[in-house]
Amino acid sequence: MDLTRGLRRTEYALFLAAVLLVAAGAATGSWWLIGFGAWALIAGGVIEMIYRP
Repeated sequence: MDLTRGLRRTEYALFLAAVLLVAAGAATGSWWLIGFGAWALIAGGVIEMIYRP
């Protein structure tokens, strides 16, 4: 049960980081921030697909 809770928390943190990074990148015109946000979103999606509780 602890593994599921930890993975869910990590997944939500990655999705939040993705939103913040993409928004900051769009506001400043920084493509590298948008890229990091995209990779955070991809990592969260992979966790969601693999570790289905």
